[in-house]
Amino acid sequence: MSTEHTTEVLVGGAVLAVAVGFMVYAGQVTGFSGGQPEYALSASFRSADGVNVGTDVRLAGVKVGRVTEIALDAETYRASTVFSVREGIDVPEDSAVAISSEGLLGGNYVEILPGGSPFYLEPGSEIEFTQGSVSLVSLLMKFVAGDEEASAE
Repeated sequence: MSTEHTTEVLVGGAVLAVAVGFMVYAGQVTGFSGGQPEYALSASFRSADGVNVGTDVRLAGVKVGRVTEIALDAETYRASTVFSVREGIDVPEDSAVAISSEGLLGGNYVEILPGGSPFYLEPGSEIEFTQGSVSLVSLLMKFVAGDEEASAE
């Protein structure tokens, strides 16, 4: 009988260890476990398809923050986003922000395209130069429609 209890305790301990490991990993991936101080920046996009709270913010392909808030501006009908950037990463004030895609099947992310200004954005600043997301479906539809027009001539 004691062998059964020992086996049950070992299996239960292994399951618990895996669960804790998964929670730590999930916290790191989503940025929930943070630990590093961040500051907020904002931007307004014509289209923010594929961007949600928690979406990565990248600079030169490296994750430097995440989207913390997204809402529709009722006056301009644009998607207003607030995102965080790690402290110590200074963003030039003439930088642009674009919504980029990881590929055909990948998700979208917010990409900071740094400018060349010697002056940096203050926390809470808005980045004026933006490029919204591009719908791959609409691009494919334009390509298909363009092919049909070319073959009809």
